[in-house]
Amino acid sequence: SRHPDSGCRTVLRLHRALRWLQLFLEGLRTSPEDARTAVLCTDSYNASLAAYHPWIIRRAVTVAFCTLPTRKVFLEAMNVGSPQQAVEMLGEALPFIERVYSVSQELYAKHSLLDLP
Repeated sequence: SRHPDSGCRTVLRLHRALRWLQLFLEGLRTSPEDARTAVLCTDSYNASLAAYHPWIIRRAVTVAFCTLPTRKVFLEAMNVGSPQQAVEMLGEALPFIERVYSVSQELYAKHSLLDLP
């Protein structure tokens, strides 16, 4: 890269990924039982990380999302009990994820660091 390694850039990338995760988990929590995780994940990606990736990466990511299991299997894989229990746990966890995202968003905005290369 023409830009030297930067801790601020690395944390910004993690911050952006946290937004994707937040959107995806909220989609899992609020979606109907027959919702496709690939669609939920793609929608979350398009609303968050896609703007920072070139076309070829966006296509590859979209294809990779097609390998995700069904919503039920995904929720069961969380190992918190039944899919309903996983949905309830997401309802408890998402406010904390949102808070972490909001705090880092405010800090990066305050210091004009949201557009690091």
